[in-house]
Amino acid sequence: MKKIVLLALISFTSAFQISKGQNLYFPPLSSAANWETISPTSLGWCQNRIDSLYTFLQQQDTKGFIVLKDGKIVLEKYFGTFTTDSLWYWASAGKTITSFLVGKAQEENYLSINDSSSKYLGAGWTNCTLAQEGKIKIRNQLTMTSGLDDGTADSYCTLDTCLDYLADAGTRWAYHNAPYTLLESVITAATGTSINNYTQNKLTLKTGISGIWAFSGYNNVFFSKIRSMARFGLLMQNNCIWNTDTLLYDAAYINQMTNTSQNLNLSYGYLWWLNGKSSFMAPSTQFVFPGSYAPAAPSDMFAGLGKNGQIVSVSKSAGLVVIRMGNQVGNTEVTTQLCNSIWEKLNAAICNLTYLNETSSNQNSISIFPNPANSVINVALPSDESFQIEILNPIGETIFKLVNQNKIDISNFTNGLYLISVKQGQNIYYKKIIKR
Repeated sequence: MKKIVLLALISFTSAFQISKGQNLYFPPLSSAANWETISPTSLGWCQNRIDSLYTFLQQQDTKGFIVLKDGKIVLEKYFGTFTTDSLWYWASAGKTITSFLVGKAQEENYLSINDSSSKYLGAGWTNCTLAQEGKIKIRNQLTMTSGLDDGTADSYCTLDTCLDYLADAGTRWAYHNAPYTLLESVITAATGTSINNYTQNKLTLKTGISGIWAFSGYNNVFFSKIRSMARFGLLMQNNCIWNTDTLLYDAAYINQMTNTSQNLNLSYGYLWWLNGKSSFMAPSTQFVFPGSYAPAAPSDMFAGLGKNGQIVSVSKSAGLVVIRMGNQVGNTEVTTQLCNSIWEKLNAAICNLTYLNETSSNQNSISIFPNPANSVINVALPSDESFQIEILNPIGETIFKLVNQNKIDISNFTNGLYLISVKQGQNIYYKKIIKR
């Protein structure tokens, strides 16, 4: 995505200065409470808009929220009875820690991501033929390209009877939790130590990130305090170097983690969601949506996104780490919409914003509201010229067509994500909508 530099300020003293070359602050390991802060007013941020951001977060049932600027805490807010010492689950945002641990295990020659997963999980870990199963590599587990059927009755189930063949490994992208979860068994078998011990030795002792992996059903979920998630975001911002201590030397693997890992879903790396790409896919769909999933965020932003809005979001160019823990209405598996909304509110609070992601002049000329919606959506276009609307379901099928109608009744639609295509003259507009 292109960047448009706004010359609103002559001085580049804004919060979005490039962090490269700047000294990052790292909190001490000895005390979780001692973390330097920087006031938002010293950065020129608008307090009234920060209050609006907090109101939005409260409405979204947020528990805790942190923003780091070059490592220092600029915003930190807790809601209800939640405190800095409260434990909470990372959900799928914890996949990012697994990605780091796999890279570390490879660096220490315990495994190669090009190894067949069967080398560590044993033959017959799926319900596939041995030939089909043998094609599944650790890399496929990292990139959600195992080819196993994610449409089973329980996509979390890691039993061999739940893991059916659908396509050859590497030929299909699908957000499938079970193959990911089994990476824990890969790490354990390869290193000869438990996932908690390996996390403790390779991450906790080096960074002060405290937490524990615990099973919830089939899922192995990481639990920690919110500042531990902030520490992990800071580590990733600095390319896996904590202060002067390099935790992962493999620059190629680090680069692959946070860049497009396959040509099916351009917005997915090694268990990280990538912003600023020309298209993205979403869980439970095979449709490729145009544009990036978080157009309000910097184009270099990458994020760990977990169920109910667990978010660790990092932008190196902005020097920002954004952390959100809590619940969310709708029980969403991967909260791309919430991630984008938080960046929208954060942008408003950063009054001296000096960049803008250019998605498309056409994209910005159409408004669809409310979004998410329950019954009726309204379409506002830049001119009175005749137009046609199509609504596509998650697998790309056109399910609804109409001409010159600005109000659309979606009350009978199944809850979920849809794409609206609007053609007006020579222009075609695309917008995502969520039915709740």
